[in-house]
Amino acid sequence: MRWGSMIFDTTWLDIAARGIILAAAAILWVVVLVRINGLRSLSKMTNFDFVMTVALGSLVAGAAQASDWKAFAQAMVAMAGLFLVQFLAARIRKSSDSAEDAMQNDPVFLMRNGEFCDAALKKTRVAKSDLIAKLREANVLDYGQVRAVVLETTGDVSVLHGNHLDETLIENVKRV
Repeated sequence: MRWGSMIFDTTWLDIAARGIILAAAAILWVVVLVRINGLRSLSKMTNFDFVMTVALGSLVAGAAQASDWKAFAQAMVAMAGLFLVQFLAARIRKSSDSAEDAMQNDPVFLMRNGEFCDAALKKTRVAKSDLIAKLREANVLDYGQVRAVVLETTGDVSVLHGNHLDETLIENVKRV
């Protein structure tokens, strides 16, 4: 085997094999880690989870593009490290309210009972035009039917509209 090749001596064959074999191995490793840690690993429930998903994707790409076994192993170990950090962070958040407050944003009202929350829009840097686009996506036909629009901890926007709103759905939402 020549310097730089990992699987085959022929350059183009080695590149093709690395792309396929290393990507497949990285994906299988992620499946194993998710089975160990649970599906929550790839959720978008918090901003921490979102960062985990993006970082994991980057590491899978790095593993698939590794040019030597050391770089491949480092990416695989880093993936396991991410899952470990996420597991530990979830345990800490679950056991400590102050840790949860430090690690997670609060959901914020952008609109309440048909009225725009201008201070919240300004603080969260959400343009009114973007919020109106979200209202259209949610098939809102009348602002008066909008009970709440919430900027969630993940950055998603939830539009709650209709005749009645169960207040338990919004009990932890912050008013700005």
